Amino acid sequence: MKIIDLFAGAGGLSEGFRQEGYDILAHVEMDKSACNTLKTREAYYFLKENNLLDIYKNYLLANITREELYNNVPQEVLDKVIEAEISNKTIPNIFKQIDDVLENDSVDLIIGGPPCQAYSTAGISRDPDRMKNDPRNYFYRYYIRFLRKYQPKMFVFENVRGILTAQEGKVYKNIRRNLSNAGYKMDYQILNAKDFGVSQVRERVIIIGWKKDIDFEYPDFDLQIESPTIKELFKDLPKMNAGESVNGKGKYVLKKNTSIEGIRLNDWNILTQHISRPNNENDLEIYRLVVDAWNNEKRSLKYNELPSRLITHKNSDSFLDRYKMVRNEFLAHTVVAHISKDGHHFIHPDIEQNRSLTVREAARIQSFPDDFYFEDSRTAAFKQIGNAVPPLMAKQIAKKLKKELHQVNLM
Repeated sequence: MKIIDLFAGAGGLSEGFRQEGYDILAHVEMDKSACNTLKTREAYYFLKENNLLDIYKNYLLANITREELYNNVPQEVLDKVIEAEISNKTIPNIFKQIDDVLENDSVDLIIGGPPCQAYSTAGISRDPDRMKNDPRNYFYRYYIRFLRKYQPKMFVFENVRGILTAQEGKVYKNIRRNLSNAGYKMDYQILNAKDFGVSQVRERVIIIGWKKDIDFEYPDFDLQIESPTIKELFKDLPKMNAGESVNGKGKYVLKKNTSIEGIRLNDWNILTQHISRPNNENDLEIYRLVVDAWNNEKRSLKYNELPSRLITHKNSDSFLDRYKMVRNEFLAHTVVAHISKDGHHFIHPDIEQNRSLTVREAARIQSFPDDFYFEDSRTAAFKQIGNAVPPLMAKQIAKKLKKELHQVNLM
């Protein structure tokens, strides 16, 4: 099935569908760093399919530049990545670029999730107008314009839970009505990534729609796949301190890690982006106290319980969970884009390392495979990871849809 990925980010959603054999025709994304990541991933797949993966590995080992990597890939492959903000002004040109890729072919499926800041609890709580005037409330309208233009059999629309209650439920009602007017039935479920093999508690609304003339029902995703704990997820990664990095020429401490199937492939031996941000001594002391509180008392340390010399924020009456650790014996809490600002909500559980998570550790929590490379800076990589749909979750959705579509003779 041929797919368009809208608001693609780093491509977590399309990565999962691609692993299930779907054909990604185009990714549309406005962030330059995310687009670079998408192009590098397209390069990876092209080189892999043509038995040229050593070129990609040489790029990860810094033996060749990104430009040299891309020079080994046909331009039409890289052109699948359309760097553009989706708006009334840009949509005609985006349509033209997609049409050039399509070459009179049809689109079977559209996937993607419009930016969710306008629906998020954090965004609403910070905005005095409760995000009512934020234009991102209406990005779903652009998504529907793509449905009207390309008439896919189905679509998958991902977002945060807040989309159901935004503006007292008006946003969701409008989405449903506009989709019906565009010729689609739809339904949704609130799905949790932890039930799809992802080492993270992450609830998201997954809307699935299909053309009204298709005999289809929302699939049953009661998969309950066991997810590896944080300890299992990290056990083959070398230890490091704050500010250290292993990128490209680093070594795993185990030859295999069979407990994280789908993340580190058996024949993959290049560890990249195991990069930890530096921290000041104040934060490092707080990190030690947070880890100690859990290890010794099995409790989360509140900000107002810190020694007064470590409290630097004026507000010590609210936002008391400023510092959180991921726990060895459990799954991680939700990875969000704020991880690009600081790592205080993602402290490593090993007190001897005393740091926040590395880029690779965060990517693993989101279930990105170790051969997936995030372009540009450490901050850009963290942002891409935090905004992504976990690929393993996307893969299971894609697998289930494939089975259901076979049953109604649409594949």
